[in-house]
Amino acid sequence: MKYRSTLFTKQFFQKIIFSLSLFLLIFSKSIAATGKWKSQTTGNTITYKTTESKNPLTDYSGNYVTVVYLENLSIKKIGRYSNKKNVNWLLSQGYRVIELNYKKDTNAKALKINEDIIAINDSIAAGNFCGLKNCSLSKSYVLFEGYRIARNVSYFIDNPKIYNTPEQYTIGDSLHMDIVYPANPKVKVPTILSFSYSNSYAFFDDKKGMLTDAFKDQRLYLPYSFAGFNDSVLEGAPAHGMAWAIADHPKYCQWGKGKPENGPNDAYKSFETNPDAAQKVKSAIRTLRFFANKMKLTNRVGIFGFSRGSTAGSMAIGDKKIDEIENAGFHIGVSADVQAAALGPGVFDYTLIYNTMDDGDKNLEQRCPWVWGNLEENRSLWETMGSSFLVEKSAAPTLFFYNTDDDHYYADQIKHFKNKLDSLAVPTSTLINYGKGHAIPQTASSLKTLYDFFKNHLKTPQINR
Repeated sequence: MKYRSTLFTKQFFQKIIFSLSLFLLIFSKSIAATGKWKSQTTGNTITYKTTESKNPLTDYSGNYVTVVYLENLSIKKIGRYSNKKNVNWLLSQGYRVIELNYKKDTNAKALKINEDIIAINDSIAAGNFCGLKNCSLSKSYVLFEGYRIARNVSYFIDNPKIYNTPEQYTIGDSLHMDIVYPANPKVKVPTILSFSYSNSYAFFDDKKGMLTDAFKDQRLYLPYSFAGFNDSVLEGAPAHGMAWAIADHPKYCQWGKGKPENGPNDAYKSFETNPDAAQKVKSAIRTLRFFANKMKLTNRVGIFGFSRGSTAGSMAIGDKKIDEIENAGFHIGVSADVQAAALGPGVFDYTLIYNTMDDGDKNLEQRCPWVWGNLEENRSLWETMGSSFLVEKSAAPTLFFYNTDDDHYYADQIKHFKNKLDSLAVPTSTLINYGKGHAIPQTASSLKTLYDFFKNHLKTPQINR
């Protein structure tokens, strides 16, 4: 009896200790999942809450696909689902969710909120946001309350024979876009689309002896995109009554590589080629418009382009219809027209690159003849490679932005393209010297100019308090 009593007592206390340990573990995890974050927008610390998905998505490196969800803002919420329902939906899709609770702080509104968007992306890129060191650098998003995300929407199947690299890449990958939209919206909103200035591409791993996904879906790779340039334009668009989307850059290849079939290596260094690029741009817009209808968005689309993303996006604004371009890709028959474009420094007419020698476009000056032949003898072919060629009689209203201390060929490209649009009575405007060098607008005044331009031409609803 004594032995059984002792055994019972021992088992009893073991159960108590196990239960207490389990409780402490759960409790400690609960504590670790919340904390304070210093907000640039409010000037104070705000509360964050981190919730892990039961079936988490990770990127190729094993880091967690993350959504930073901004809630209780001083902006009218467009999506009608509750924050709890939206967060649970995100978790069910595999996202880690970090909720930032602004508690209706009066500064948590349009333009000021961009300061936190920049800080969030910079912190994730630096590998330490809200104490987390394993957020994905290429698949992390800032979402406004009420918004959801359609990720990896296919918009074109790449042709491996365009850039011919790597040589083992023989079956075309799908190019993707992400669409961020208000769920169950109280009003329909338009969308801003951008083509990434970070490249996705096929990669052959010599050590593994196989193609891998290491560099697929890199359109949001923070060090080369949002964080690298403190770009908050897209992710801040919901504060102005808009949805947004970002697509893989049309050049599905490392930016410094690519060659015509049987041509010299790296012939396409630092530029893309048509009709491939224009085909992809048009297909992306048709795909976005197709899904916008399902998401209860308006059919109005604006383009936001910077650097190589400006070169790509500019191919959407012209009125010239070419069957080879219009009839390639997905959703043939859906309109590929856009209603506005804000274009930063880019290349719109390759025949201009020799206007001033070695003014920042040395790769173009040297290599374009490798693939298109001598300019004097092949001018008509060279012309088809730029977006200026796709403007015949009209184009979408366009705002150009650049800094005069950037590489000089950018200003020359913009001057000529703007002059052509002006000659056709296309509404144009400029935003000049908002910063330094090759940069995206960051100040409240320059961002306001961009957003006001889109609101005017995309007819956004009045949502700000």
